[in-house]
Amino acid sequence: MKADLVFKYFSELTAIQREQILALEQLYQDWNQKINVVSRKDIDELYLRHVLHSLGIAKIQRFNEGGQVLDVGTGGGFPGIPLAILFPNTEFILVDAIGKKIKVVQEVVDGLQLKNVTAHHKRVEDLPGQFDFIVSRAVAAMPTFVHWTKGKIKKDSAHERKNGILYLKGGDLTEELKNYKNAQQFELGEFFNEPFFETKKVVYLPQKFKP
Repeated sequence: MKADLVFKYFSELTAIQREQILALEQLYQDWNQKINVVSRKDIDELYLRHVLHSLGIAKIQRFNEGGQVLDVGTGGGFPGIPLAILFPNTEFILVDAIGKKIKVVQEVVDGLQLKNVTAHHKRVEDLPGQFDFIVSRAVAAMPTFVHWTKGKIKKDSAHERKNGILYLKGGDLTEELKNYKNAQQFELGEFFNEPFFETKKVVYLPQKFKP
């Protein structure tokens, strides 16, 4: 069973969470046939390339009850939907500028009966509010992403780690992060054994505030 890949690394899931993880494959297969948001190769490896990859963020950061997390450029709902399953008491706001992708996100959220997710067909610049953390999967180079999300992170932190960006990226990020001296890189290969994760990272960029 493909979902066992997730259960292998997240053994503490409740029965409801396990059911939701199991339901992801059929929901995405059904909706992907109507509105293509995940490549054919990736849909066959949904739990490896999308679900477990998304949950790599959870190996770095646990989200508190009442926390608010914004997923920018969510596409088909990654990393937001898997994280919302894992943290049912945290509010997740998923935003994408492409309407058909948000339609699929909403249908999957409804199918899973997730009560802690809202989906918006918007550019992030047009979305009101501020959030504890912003998550995403390599939708742009870090300088561009920082520009898009400027002013969207709350000043006061409710978690041990300072509020900021948690960004799933791959490869050598030396050049991309050269102007972010306080950025931290976490190798997902240290948490997951599969070869897919050898070059995958979570980049944490804490929000800086002028006093």
